[in-house]
Amino acid sequence: MNIIPLVTYAIIASFTPGPNNILSMTHARNMGFRKTLPFIGGVAAGCLLIMFLCSYFNLILHQYIPRITPILNLLGCVYMLYLAIKMMRSTPKDAEENNKNQYSFLFGFTLQFINPKVILYGLTAISVFVLPLGQSHVQLIVFSFLLTLIGISANMTWAFGGLLFQNFLLKYERPVNMVMGILLIYSALSILM
Repeated sequence: MNIIPLVTYAIIASFTPGPNNILSMTHARNMGFRKTLPFIGGVAAGCLLIMFLCSYFNLILHQYIPRITPILNLLGCVYMLYLAIKMMRSTPKDAEENNKNQYSFLFGFTLQFINPKVILYGLTAISVFVLPLGQSHVQLIVFSFLLTLIGISANMTWAFGGLLFQNFLLKYERPVNMVMGILLIYSALSILM
């Protein structure tokens, strides 16, 4: 059972910029780490629910339409290559100031249901990496928790980064994006191997 491609994909997809990470970084920079924790808690709860929904949605597809799996693998690979290229071509951007009241548990939770990055992260990770490893309820629950844990680790890291390294990250955003893009290409190609 080789979960290295799954973990590589999850780390790259989770740690790249997205709404959860940018909001965590911005709020921690503006208000401090502790005041960001309710938002991160909401993100965690919403993300876990999305991972469960993605797991069972993909399981149904995987069980009843097995011919679609190679197509989903190819689409997942193409999507990850697209993300890698987009990331590698992106230019540095300044984080915007946001309203303090937006960073509640409820805001973090509901954001997950309109956050395409989290939904695509769950659908791709489950269909491409998890279902080939196992399809029992226990395995789906464990992998859902693992994917959520990696995602929340990214949010917390970005929040700490907002406090500690914001100037450095903005200064070297381009090289960091290049490295993340290359690692994402590795994850995408591992799907086809």
